[in-house]
Amino acid sequence: MKRSTIWILTALMVISFIGLLYMQLVYLGDIVKMRDDQFVESVKRSLYGVSQHLEQDETRHFLEEDVSNIQTSTIYAEYADGNVPHIGGIKYSITTPSGMEADLTIKGDAEKINRIQAPGGVMSHYRSMQEALKGQYLYQKGLIDDVILNIISQSSDRPIQERADTAVVRQYLHQQLENNGLTMPFEFSIVNRNGYTLIATPGFTNIEEGSNNMFVQTLFPNDPIPKRNYLKVYFPTKKDYILSSIRFMIPSFAFTFVLLIIFICTISLAFRQKKLSEMRNDFINNMTHEFKTPISSISLAAQMLNDDSVRKSPTMLQHISTVIMDETKRLRFQVEKVLQMSMFDRNRASMRLQDVDARKAIENIVRTFKLKVERYGGHLTADLEASDHMVNVDEMHFTNVIFNLLDNAVKYRSEERPLELKVSTRNIGTGKLQITVSDNGIGIKKEDLKRIFDRFYRVSTGNLHDVKGFGLGLAYVKKIVSALNGEIKVESEINQGTKFIITLPLTKN
Repeated sequence: MKRSTIWILTALMVISFIGLLYMQLVYLGDIVKMRDDQFVESVKRSLYGVSQHLEQDETRHFLEEDVSNIQTSTIYAEYADGNVPHIGGIKYSITTPSGMEADLTIKGDAEKINRIQAPGGVMSHYRSMQEALKGQYLYQKGLIDDVILNIISQSSDRPIQERADTAVVRQYLHQQLENNGLTMPFEFSIVNRNGYTLIATPGFTNIEEGSNNMFVQTLFPNDPIPKRNYLKVYFPTKKDYILSSIRFMIPSFAFTFVLLIIFICTISLAFRQKKLSEMRNDFINNMTHEFKTPISSISLAAQMLNDDSVRKSPTMLQHISTVIMDETKRLRFQVEKVLQMSMFDRNRASMRLQDVDARKAIENIVRTFKLKVERYGGHLTADLEASDHMVNVDEMHFTNVIFNLLDNAVKYRSEERPLELKVSTRNIGTGKLQITVSDNGIGIKKEDLKRIFDRFYRVSTGNLHDVKGFGLGLAYVKKIVSALNGEIKVESEINQGTKFIITLPLTKN
């Protein structure tokens, strides 16, 4: 699959996921807002109902009180001596001219009542009864007006504890909230116009003003403004109540994120496979070139051996034999490198560990490699200042590690200045040997530093076309150092050079 096709599919999937998440978030926001609006409206209706019930209770209180006072004063005004006789009566149901139905009871002694009930008695007293009913109706209407005026003028002077008892308010709140579908804990208080708390439940403490969980309702709105009181109700679990309406969306979001993670992993895997495929193709091409040269040399030497004149010359035979041996060695070295990496991948590589003096091993490597560096006009120095160089390693693999790092420095040298290559050692920490291989070559880009230890990965060399290899050298170095319980890191700057730092434990550790 082409890289452009992968990018197009990735872009389409990203747009789809963004659109899906956006729609879910919008829907979620709408649900929360609708739920919150419903909650606010239900609470407002409940608090208004509480306020109405308290007003009705106060009106009933004044009506009962005033009627009781009026009846008492009327009876005792008629019977000043305090002897109130037992009075019988006749009860009539009458409809007033205005359409109001009322009951009229005519009270008196038995003889008087019998006279009224006798034939002709009702007719003679009917007109007086109508006048009495009209007077009673007007009198009661006046009483009601007086009661209303009394309520308006005197109710606000009563203590709020009498007008709105804590238990009564709590009962009304429970009742009204349940009627509006809200069954949740609450706390409340009653404050005056100045914000001073007059009544408060135990849980209504340290509540911030203006909280979204608090609602306010005016109690007794007909009171004068300076004497008004307010009911504050706080719902500590309002947030949980609102969020409970969107719990069904949690699985949807979870599945969406799972799909997103799977998609990211799939795209990452696709790019990695694409990159691996490209690196393997480069590896095959490099391997073909690397094998082609020694094979061609060996083939040419074999053809020369078929020439009689060549066979008759001992010098030529010696030269051809040397060429065949050198090219065979070169070919075997390349094959061994590939096989060794394959064995490391399968954890089957064998390590013959022994105590090795790293100083002597590095001195031998420097002595051998110095000729190659000087051939390119460079200079190789060794600064082995560590006091303890004994490490437990496989000598052959340890030597190959240093050789690979030095060989890379030569391959990626700068054409603008002579190569300066340095190998140094020092002891660090508690029982560790640090080996540093530094050069002044072309350097490595930051984006390449993270991948230089990957198999088949080769750093781009720009206009340099003579750099050969499989992209296995640094991968091999990383594997060997890790197998020896060591660490390797790299520092590099473009056109400044590169430094590889290897840390190995000393033998005594």
